[in-house]
Amino acid sequence: MNIFLREMKAYRKSIIFWSIGIIFLLASGMAKYKATGANGEINELFAEMPKSFQAIVGSGAFDLSKASGYFGLLVLYLFLMATIHAAMLGASIIAKEERDKTAEFIFVKPISRTSVILYKLLSALMNVLIFNVVSWISSVLFVGKYSNGEQVNGDIAIVMVGMFILQLLFLVIGTAIAAVSKNTKKAASYSTGILLLTFILSIAIDLNEKIDSLKYLSPFKYFEAKNIMYGGGFDIAFVIISFVLIIALTFITFLFYNKRDLHV
Repeated sequence: MNIFLREMKAYRKSIIFWSIGIIFLLASGMAKYKATGANGEINELFAEMPKSFQAIVGSGAFDLSKASGYFGLLVLYLFLMATIHAAMLGASIIAKEERDKTAEFIFVKPISRTSVILYKLLSALMNVLIFNVVSWISSVLFVGKYSNGEQVNGDIAIVMVGMFILQLLFLVIGTAIAAVSKNTKKAASYSTGILLLTFILSIAIDLNEKIDSLKYLSPFKYFEAKNIMYGGGFDIAFVIISFVLIIALTFITFLFYNKRDLHV
């Protein structure tokens, strides 16, 4: 438990800064909705934009004259922030003992390496959960402020559940890479590199329907706001794939980190 508290303290400032960033994103985004979206003309404006631009900003399937539709536009960027945070957190929380030369300090304690990893993962999970809860509450407050009676809480809830699954997936991608990688200093870079590749792939799929079959390779296609908000909820296949990957990558984290030679 001391390890859990130690990790929570170590990432306290980080989660505060990320939370401020989330609040700013949602507050500024919905303020722009009041200025440009509430008059109803924004749909026509985006319809005239090139398809490539629509794919990049994620505007295609949303009614941007409604608060829920404008929130759907912001979800892509919220997901990107959430997954970057999770991937970097997962990589750093496993790799930092070797990176900071504190491995000897923590692993000479009368506690198994498996327990150390478990407490680290629980701390990372708590940070991810805080990120999600702050996002959820901020979304309810800021979207609700401009909803004009529109029921938005259900849409926000389903988006946040999808985001949490994505956070878990990229968290364990980060931990698995850190556990397997021989160069722990680059684990965070590798994790964010994979994240950006899958994000770019999701945009490429939107631009070219011929490569739609590649959507299984990009987690960003698993819980798209336009599908889960307007398409009847989650696709069970994507949910199963996500949890299979989460379990497998968690197992890899424990397996490889227990076997690695620590550089102290």
